[in-house]
Amino acid sequence: GAEEPGMEAEVKELPLACGGEGGSPAAGRSPEGDESRDPPQASVSNGGDAERGKELVELKVIWNKNKYDVKFCLDSTGAELKQKIHSLTGLPPAMQKVMFKGLLPEEKTLREIKVTNGAKIMVVGSTINDVLAVNTPKEAAQQEVKAEENKKEPLCRQKQHRKVLDKGKPDDVMPSVKGVQERLPTVPLSGMYNKSGGKVRLTFKLEQDQLWIGTKERTEKLPMGSIKNVVSEPIEGHEDYHMMAFQLGPTEASYYWVYWVPTQYVDAIKDTVLGKWQYF
Repeated sequence: GAEEPGMEAEVKELPLACGGEGGSPAAGRSPEGDESRDPPQASVSNGGDAERGKELVELKVIWNKNKYDVKFCLDSTGAELKQKIHSLTGLPPAMQKVMFKGLLPEEKTLREIKVTNGAKIMVVGSTINDVLAVNTPKEAAQQEVKAEENKKEPLCRQKQHRKVLDKGKPDDVMPSVKGVQERLPTVPLSGMYNKSGGKVRLTFKLEQDQLWIGTKERTEKLPMGSIKNVVSEPIEGHEDYHMMAFQLGPTEASYYWVYWVPTQYVDAIKDTVLGKWQYF
């Protein structure tokens, strides 16, 4: 009945006891003697519930080039292991992707997925601070680009566009409604000018996912996915009409310009061609 030397010290070295991090390794021992002390062989499971609850497994947790040696309860779940990883790395469980022979199931225990001593647990994920550190420079760069664009001369004052706008508003252009947003009409948008000063019409073939740009000479049928961007700006002195460009390639030379687009259809055109998340 005498306590073996060194036994209590050995139990205290374990960083995590089954049933939670706050439990004491000596919990359950009566003050009268050693009769209620768990025997040394309790760390080896023979199938009983009480014994399984005390079996630990040594793991190597690897995250972001850092390695952590962890002793963890074999009958704890994947969700509980994520909490332990959180305490080690600061990585929230929701942002963890834990891998052991595939994605670690949160509802199963380490025993059920056959984790053994020395097993490597790979963790993928970034802390909130890491995410902010990456995104902040991007946001700052975007703001700088927008500020630089605001300093530029308005498009309608630039020489390349003035030669078209100086012709004045076409007599047969569709009427505009300022301060109102409307869906695309069922008929083509017509009566507008292109960069060469010729008449142009826009037909949106939604069932074919195409934009048809028609002139007197020909009609170009463009897949919506080939249009990389849409730029628009009100025409000074005629703010109820816009000048608009469809980017068909990587350079400014690939922009197809259309002048005197009724303002009520501008957002609908962008929505149709690019999607709402790419509005300017």
